[in-house]
Amino acid sequence: MNAADMKDPELRSALRELEIFAGITEEQLDWLVSVSEPRVLADGDVLFRDGEEATGFHVLLSGGLVVTKVVDGREEVLTRHSTEEESAAAEDHDGKPSAAHRFTGELPLLTDGSYVATAAASGPATTVVAYPKPVFFEMLTRCHGVAAVLIPVLAWRIKSSEVQARKRATVEALGTLAAGLAHELNNPAAAVARAAQELAPALDRLTRTAQAWGAAASGAERSLLDRLADELDKLPPPATTDPFAQADAEEEITDWAEEAGSERPGLLGSGVADLGLELGWLRERLEGVAEPALVPALDHLAALLEIRSLAAELRAAGPRISQLVSATRDYANLDRAPEQRFPVTDGLENTLVVLRAKLAGISIVREYESGLPELTGYPSELNQVWTNLVDNAAEAMEGSGVLTLRARAEGVCMVVEIADTGRGIPAASLPRIFEPFYTTKDVGKGTGLGLHLSYRIVTQRHHGSITARSRPGETRMVVRLPFAGSAQSCASPAATPETAPIVGTSPS
Repeated sequence: MNAADMKDPELRSALRELEIFAGITEEQLDWLVSVSEPRVLADGDVLFRDGEEATGFHVLLSGGLVVTKVVDGREEVLTRHSTEEESAAAEDHDGKPSAAHRFTGELPLLTDGSYVATAAASGPATTVVAYPKPVFFEMLTRCHGVAAVLIPVLAWRIKSSEVQARKRATVEALGTLAAGLAHELNNPAAAVARAAQELAPALDRLTRTAQAWGAAASGAERSLLDRLADELDKLPPPATTDPFAQADAEEEITDWAEEAGSERPGLLGSGVADLGLELGWLRERLEGVAEPALVPALDHLAALLEIRSLAAELRAAGPRISQLVSATRDYANLDRAPEQRFPVTDGLENTLVVLRAKLAGISIVREYESGLPELTGYPSELNQVWTNLVDNAAEAMEGSGVLTLRARAEGVCMVVEIADTGRGIPAASLPRIFEPFYTTKDVGKGTGLGLHLSYRIVTQRHHGSITARSRPGETRMVVRLPFAGSAQSCASPAATPETAPIVGTSPS
């Protein structure tokens, strides 16, 4: 039967069986039938799409609906509505109110926003009844029993969405952490692997050249080369390097060593030039080595420099790997108590390490006040806040710009500012950025819950405040957090003409 051909008695009977309309009077039901707009959907037909302006409240009479959302290119099933769901119990196994299976679309209507997901028919014959936005609000006014059923469902949906968003944020954070760690570990790990692979043949060459040098050199010549090796070991890395001058020096040393008959003149040239030295320096130190011993001396010196270079790579790579592992551990707060005292700048720095790949091409400016007191709270949760704010800033700058991180004391509060030089937040959107499901990103690029979760972590978990100030070319997210042991509030100060607009203060 066509939905348009549905008779009033049949529609009346179908509506009366729904939990959401169970408490209304006969008069209210008469009105409800008169304003109903039944529709029949074929399998796969779209009822509404993510990002479209919310125009109606939809009640499911038969069949099923599947609600999906595309997040970062992946389609996720958020929920399924079906007339076959059990409705005898007040709630199902996951705490979902039974009435929630039979209607959708109320949340974006109540927040005056757009649909936050896509709903499509699941099954060959799905019948829904649509109530346009003005009718929906009149329904809430006329039919008080509807609101009594709708409000618990609305609360469950918001809570469920936040739980899903937290899980998604955790997975995304782990993904970002893994990607960032892999990216940063690539160079030191490659250096260790290369040094380990080259170390054995380098030691063979060192042994062979040492034997040849020992057989060819006199005692005085051996002492001379020993002093030269000691001097090389004590040389600090060059403060500045002119790549053109270094290339010229390497070429001159290589040519001279090749003319002398050295086995590996290029290795000697690069080893000496990398230390910021030139041919004249090398020849001066080798004065006193007779011509028969010069080639063994050059070959042994080249082998010594090769071993020295490999050892330097290992010395540099090892601490770098340890630093990255330490930053990762601190970022995730592994093996720590959930609530603890901690310096906020550690979390900011670890976040920069984790997001280094996304910040390529962006200049980082740090303005940390010295001697900042510690905070008491949940550093892993605050790291989610810093990650979200820095990631949003990087996206707004589209690969180039200046990211500024500030931390200072202000009375009993820590003030953390994350500023960027990106495109800014539209003035019309600024007052709403902390609302759940509100996003300025394109459809499929965000859930609209990142800043809302950050707001909850700052205001509810840490008794602070988070505000936003923006104009094209400058956006500042300002977080205020109480210092350890402080019982006073860190609510945002009132907006002034110079700093307005400020939004997102902690609830009173």
